Amino acid sequence: MKDKFSTLTSTCIPLPMENIDTDQIIPARFLKATSRKGFGDNLFRDWRFDKDGNPIKSFVLNDPTYSGSVLVAGKNFGSGSSREHAAWAVAGYGFKAVVSSFFADIFKNNALNNCVLPVVVSEGFLASLFTTIAADSKATVTIDLEAQTITNNATGATEHFDINPYKKGCLLNGFDDIDFLLSKKADIEALESRNM
Repeated sequence: MKDKFSTLTSTCIPLPMENIDTDQIIPARFLKATSRKGFGDNLFRDWRFDKDGNPIKSFVLNDPTYSGSVLVAGKNFGSGSSREHAAWAVAGYGFKAVVSSFFADIFKNNALNNCVLPVVVSEGFLASLFTTIAADSKATVTIDLEAQTITNNATGATEHFDINPYKKGCLLNGFDDIDFLLSKKADIEALESRNM
């Protein structure tokens, strides 16, 4: 079982770049591992560190001005190859949600499978959110999974977002796919006993 996701209020880390692909999220040279452990350390590795392994101060994840468990990214986040490692890296870094105006489908599903909520908003809402964060790095958003809404708390603007009902239920209960099946064990056993 994972942590349950219901309502999250957090400051945001802004990454206003479009077409961020999975190789930028987690470079291919880190894909040899089969365990999810340590992937967060290499999230955006080539943007975060120089060739000698020193932090690049200008990159937002190295800027102490910004913090939070919500990544706000430009349009078309997670494009490119279908590597699930990209979602592992996002989750491993500590992000609970990613906000963008468009996600690649495979990344979106991989994120949900790893308890990271991809929140699709309109381009206008996204632009306003970037403006809000630029004006105040302590500005927060509230994501209400049950109501399927995201609110820019500085402006009061709220938008509805869509999510697969099954994945919504899993996040609300802290289930992965196996946890969901185990939660149905009594029902499955009852059905088996009736059919014997």
